[in-house]
Amino acid sequence: METVTLDAVDRGLVHALQIDGRASFRTVAEVLGVSENTVARRYRRLRSAGVLRVVGVVNGVVLGHSSWALRLQCTPDAAGAVAAALAARPDTSYVHLLSGGTEISCNVQSPSAAERDALLLHKLPRTSRVTSVSAHLLLRATALPAAWPGAAWLSEEQAGRLRPAPVDAVPVSEPVALDGQDRVVLELLARDGRAGYRELAAAAGSADSTVKRRLDALRRSGVLGYALDLSPAALGFPTEARLWMSVRPSGLLQVAQAMAEHPEVCFAALCTGPSNLVAAVNCRDADDLCRYLTERVATLDAVRSVETAPVIRTLKRTGTAGIPASR
Repeated sequence: METVTLDAVDRGLVHALQIDGRASFRTVAEVLGVSENTVARRYRRLRSAGVLRVVGVVNGVVLGHSSWALRLQCTPDAAGAVAAALAARPDTSYVHLLSGGTEISCNVQSPSAAERDALLLHKLPRTSRVTSVSAHLLLRATALPAAWPGAAWLSEEQAGRLRPAPVDAVPVSEPVALDGQDRVVLELLARDGRAGYRELAAAAGSADSTVKRRLDALRRSGVLGYALDLSPAALGFPTEARLWMSVRPSGLLQVAQAMAEHPEVCFAALCTGPSNLVAAVNCRDADDLCRYLTERVATLDAVRSVETAPVIRTLKRTGTAGIPASR
C-alpha cells in the first residue's frame, strides 16, 4: 500500500463511502461541495493506491449462517502461509497475524454445520504446523466496523443526506434464499462493491434492471450491505489490537454496550468460550493503546481479565483478499 496523505476532500469521501458505499459520485460531490470529477478522481487514486475500496458484504445471520471468531497458534515458519490460505477462503474476513507472528485470528461465516466441521474438525487440525485451534461462536455484536467513528468527518447534516433508507426487519427464523444469479453477483460485489449494473448483469446473464431490483431487495432485507475496506493506519490509527476479555456474566451485556461507545472500538461481540467478549480496537500508537486499557477498560468493573494481542499484519479485512495487506 502506498503512503497517501488524506486531505479534507479525501476524508469527506472516506466518511461518505462508509455511510453508503454505493452513493453516486454526484451525490457525494454535492455533499462535499466539489465537482463530480474531483470525487471520481480521488476515489480512483485512493483505490489504485490500495488505501480503500468498497466491497459488498453478505450478512450471514439473515441467511441462517453462524459466525465464529477463530484463534490459531502456528509454528513460526508457517503462520504467514496458513493466514494467507485462510484469507483466500470466501467465508473468512479480518484475517490478522497477531503478537509475535505465531497467532492468527479471523472471522468465519459457516453456512452449515457440515462446512463448519470440515474447517474446524478436519482441515485445520490436519495441518501439522497449526498447534492449536480455538473457535468462539459470536452471539451478539454491539459494535461493527461499518460504524467505527474513527472514519467520521462530515457534519451530521451532511451525513444525513447520504444515509440510505433503513433495511426491512427480516426474522432470523425465516432466512432469505439465494439463487445462482445472486451468488454470481454477490461474488463480483465482494471484489468491487461499486461495480456497475451492466457489468453485474452481464456476469449473471440477466438484464440491468433485473439485477438492480434484486440488489435493492437484498439490501432492504439486510442480506447485502456495503463496507469500506480501509486500513485504520490511513486515518492515523496504525496500532490495532484484538482484546479477548473475560467478563462477569451479570455484567456482560452492559460491558459490551459500554465498549461500543468507545471511539477506539471498531468491533465488539459477545461470544462463547473462556473469553466471553471479543473486541477490536484502533489506536494512534502504543501509548494510546496503553491509555485505553488502563483508563477506559479498567473502569469497567465486571471485567475480570483482558488478553491483548497486537495486530502485526493484516492479510484480509472484508470482501475478497484483493486489497494489499497493511503493515
